[in-house]
Amino acid sequence: MHEMLDALGIYIKLAVDVELSVLAGGGELHVDCEQVLLGDGCEQQNIWGADWYPFNQTVGYESIINIRPSANNRSMKIQDSALRRRINQIVKSLLGGVQWQ
Repeated sequence: MHEMLDALGIYIKLAVDVELSVLAGGGELHVDCEQVLLGDGCEQQNIWGADWYPFNQTVGYESIINIRPSANNRSMKIQDSALRRRINQIVKSLLGGVQWQ
């Protein structure tokens, strides 16, 4: 967790595969995380960008990699509330619960 926070200090950029329930995090760009997942065999249509704010245990849903008209998501923010809930569940199950001071 500390290594993932090195790049931005207060939050972590993530790419989340909603089918395999895995994520990659850290670095300055969501696309860097996305490339890690693609290299591990994930499929691009299943990968969404998010941010993890460990100090208050919340998830943000904005990323350039989320702009995909073919999936009916025309903005950086994930529009589908069910998809946001799924991402929230995955992120919190993998990264949640760590108390930061």
